[in-house]
Amino acid sequence: MQPRLARLASWLLVATLAGCAIAPFTPTTPEEELARTPVSRNNAVVALADAARADVAAEKYPGAASALERALRIEPRNPRLWHELGRIKLHEGDYRQAAGMAARSNTWAGENKMLRAANWRLIGEAKRADGDEAGARAAFGKADTLIR
Repeated sequence: MQPRLARLASWLLVATLAGCAIAPFTPTTPEEELARTPVSRNNAVVALADAARADVAAEKYPGAASALERALRIEPRNPRLWHELGRIKLHEGDYRQAAGMAARSNTWAGENKMLRAANWRLIGEAKRADGDEAGARAAFGKADTLIR
């Protein structure tokens, strides 16, 4: 009886410890973290954001911008929509608009550090593309500070 009890106890210990295993930490960028969270609870906004992402994947930036602008008419204070529209403006080469939309996103982002960091990275990318290396470094520094 004793060996059976010992085997059962060790099996339970192994099963319990296996359930406590921790997945290894994999660092993510703010953009990757944002991609995991829904853009809105409103189905129409989600559908428009999905349509915009499909257009971006097909490099149809004007259509993507149009879909996000429609979504912003529904939820004008949605910081994720402003961020995504800023990304599209960056792809289109409209660097000042991209930085401005990221800044507007930050006004609505509240305590969402990942979104604010992603916005500062977007501002940094836009400033670098526009030839403002000092402004880009400052923006990237702000992003790094937020995600530490």
